[in-house]
Amino acid sequence: MSETDSQPSVLFVCAHNAGRSQIAAAFLEELAGDAVSVQSAGPAPGERVNPLVVQVMAEVGIDLSRRTPRQLTDDAVQSSAVVVTTSGADTVSVASAQRHEDWPVEDVAGKNLDAVRAIRDDIRVRVEQLALALRPAPEQAEK
Repeated sequence: MSETDSQPSVLFVCAHNAGRSQIAAAFLEELAGDAVSVQSAGPAPGERVNPLVVQVMAEVGIDLSRRTPRQLTDDAVQSSAVVVTTSGADTVSVASAQRHEDWPVEDVAGKNLDAVRAIRDDIRVRVEQLALALRPAPEQAEK
């Protein structure tokens, strides 16, 4: 992300784009609003967002029921200033100019409701930290 970028772009990636990346994208959209361009995708997208993910996000007031997993593309990766993978950095090739984070977050697949809630809460903390890091420095915000 260059200093002239007014809106950082973030791509969240997980294997099927049906759980972790959907949660992370939804939280960042809620926290950052229009200040950040947010995408999520996966190299092997599922048919739908995991129903337990939809349920636990509804518990915190976020509706994921209409979201659909999307295919990860090279264009999506290359157009993002920040690429966040969830325990799968080997599936994404990022340019040296991009910021890349790999979050060691468990997959929601096959987990029970309480485990998915814990994963949601872990992701929320990580997204809050990322959102803070994406805020422009005070001197840039005045421009």
